[in-house]
Amino acid sequence: MNELFNIKDYVVVITGGTGILGQTIGKYLAVQGANVCILGRRAETGKAIVEDIKKAGGVARFYQCDVMDQKVVEQNCKDILKDFGRVDTLLNAAGGNQPGAVIAPDQTFFDLDPAQFQKVLNLNLTGTVIPTQVFLHPMVKQGKGSIINFSSMAAFRPMTRVCGYAAAKAGISNFTAYMAHEAARKFGEGIRVNAIAPGFFVTNQNRALLTNPDGTFTQRGKDVIRQTPFGRFGKPEELCGTIQYLMSDAANFVTGTVAVVDGGFNSFAM
Repeated sequence: MNELFNIKDYVVVITGGTGILGQTIGKYLAVQGANVCILGRRAETGKAIVEDIKKAGGVARFYQCDVMDQKVVEQNCKDILKDFGRVDTLLNAAGGNQPGAVIAPDQTFFDLDPAQFQKVLNLNLTGTVIPTQVFLHPMVKQGKGSIINFSSMAAFRPMTRVCGYAAAKAGISNFTAYMAHEAARKFGEGIRVNAIAPGFFVTNQNRALLTNPDGTFTQRGKDVIRQTPFGRFGKPEELCGTIQYLMSDAANFVTGTVAVVDGGFNSFAM
């Protein structure tokens, strides 16, 4: 039983690994003994994260990646297999938003930019599909592997403003359930596909929506806090335990689920 949550020597691939959530998770998993592969567009940031992990005694490498470019992701996979020999877990943490896919309070649906809406769908949803398709190959050959997608509170209920992002994240939750069935039926029970749905964590992506330049909460930030029984935003490190559980043998009979880490936000109704 003591080994259930053991992830020592796991090879973990994290897309969006240079973001606040991705790098926090990566550093934590490295401390737990995993070999961490940071994938992201920002080489300088990625290399700095890897150096931090190495200084702490962990194992990590950075691979420059664009999750929308299948050939680049395929080369990332080849390089990782050359460096580590296998892939045990894929964390699809890449994503983002665009101003034109957000409808501000003083705007209407007619102000939505369809091109930016499509870009948000592509980055979040297709940017999850492509790495899943690529990194699933070595997992199937191994007969074992875990894929963890990143959903959102916006996938559970309609939220104002984030039109494109909410649509994309709802798609990710559906894709997670689809792939759980697809993988188990066609490749065996060793392949598991789940998702995590973080509540509200202040990141570079949503900072302007939730906080003012002086650090006080915007009206939207205040509304989120009021809706959250814990009365605060989440801390990035509070995602790590759920991630470790989902990728470990402790979750061997868990697939197709969306694990909520939200301080009670989704369970509370005023």
